[in-house]
Amino acid sequence: MSRTLVLNRSFRAVAVADWQRALTLVYTGLAEALDEELTPYDFSAWVAASSGWVEAPAGFVRSTRLKLAVPEVIRLVRYDRVPHREVAFTRHNVFARDRHRCAYCGAKKPTDELDLDHVVPKSRGGPHEWTNVVTSCRPCNLKKADKLPSEAGMPLKVRPVKPRWTLIGALVPHPRRDIPSSWRRLLASADA
Repeated sequence: MSRTLVLNRSFRAVAVADWQRALTLVYTGLAEALDEELTPYDFSAWVAASSGWVEAPAGFVRSTRLKLAVPEVIRLVRYDRVPHREVAFTRHNVFARDRHRCAYCGAKKPTDELDLDHVVPKSRGGPHEWTNVVTSCRPCNLKKADKLPSEAGMPLKVRPVKPRWTLIGALVPHPRRDIPSSWRRLLASADA
């Protein structure tokens, strides 16, 4: 089923929840469901309003006695902070940061033909972190070996940097999932 955008008390996007978690937060009074005009509803008001709707963008949850719209957006009642997040340092995320391109020759390759390379080799004290690890194709990785790029005659085409976490960026790994139109204006403020 669908996902729900979670806003803090100040209407800033802070997370994405599955529909079960979103409805639980509304049911327990920790959040309010918001309609397309951002009108807030507590659980009983949301049940009453959505029972008369013919369509809901995120669909409905039905039981024998209840038809409840899944909210596309909810707002937390008490939480007003914006959580500090960091991009996890993983092989997949390094490839994503470098757009699956070799940092030495610039060739774009499938994941199974790529390796991670330490710009300053680990054997020379190079750290295993964002600013020292790049995507490399296998031929370039073998050619560079345990040398510095300057020693191997292989200058970097891009400088490795630690990426900044953004909520919209967190949604990008799922390119087949469309971002609902009701989220677009709210996500713009999250990454500002």
